[in-house]
Amino acid sequence: MNDRTAGRKIAVIAAVTFAIMVPALQALTGWGQTAAEFSDDGNQTLRAAGYAFSIWGVIYAGLALYTVFQALPGRAEPHLMASVGWPSAVASLGCGLWIIASAADLDWATVVIILVSAGAMTWGLIVARARDLGLVGLSRYLVVWPLGLLAGWLTVASAVNILTVLTAQGVIDPAQPLAPALAGVGITTLIAALVAERMKVPTYGLAVAWGLAAVGVAEWGPKPLVGGAAHVGAGLILILTAWLALRRKPFSPYAITDR
Repeated sequence: MNDRTAGRKIAVIAAVTFAIMVPALQALTGWGQTAAEFSDDGNQTLRAAGYAFSIWGVIYAGLALYTVFQALPGRAEPHLMASVGWPSAVASLGCGLWIIASAADLDWATVVIILVSAGAMTWGLIVARARDLGLVGLSRYLVVWPLGLLAGWLTVASAVNILTVLTAQGVIDPAQPLAPALAGVGITTLIAALVAERMKVPTYGLAVAWGLAAVGVAEWGPKPLVGGAAHVGAGLILILTAWLALRRKPFSPYAITDR
């Protein structure tokens, strides 16, 4: 194992540990405002039902398994880790930094952090897919799938975060939320569909659909049109995810040579 590989493994371990420890420490110490309190400042435009955030338990568990697996000698595909290792470290670091920024009520910092995190993780997985990496063996389940789940949730969370901050800062009038809320749902669905087609990771689509469905549940009462649009978006992403999974091309052992 060369120094570059060792450095990447250490970075992933440190970043994932940071991502998991920060919310745990906040819960124990009560420091700053919680993520829920941060969202309440501007959730008049778009919000997700509270149960949706239980996905973080699954994400953290997946990240923990991924961290251990990628650190074991000769386990994770080296070419795959070269594509997703540093992006996963950036995204995981961002998860912890977002908690700190939201606790300190740094609205615009949360937007920058979540966009960088979502972009990094999405890009890493798209690059891996373009190179036909992570399509077989344990690397699919312990590397690609956990990171796909994180990327999918961050996609939806980014949209909600942006609208929350714009509302809290007065850029969006909370008394006129319909148009920006519909735009947020529509743009999120479109971006997720484009990414899902390029990435072809089923957990990405499942996480996006989970988030959009939770938006639909939360908005169905106060804004039925937005709630309905979110449910439609969730359904479209689920259908696309299933279709992509059914037409997935067979793995070629020659696809990762000479890279």
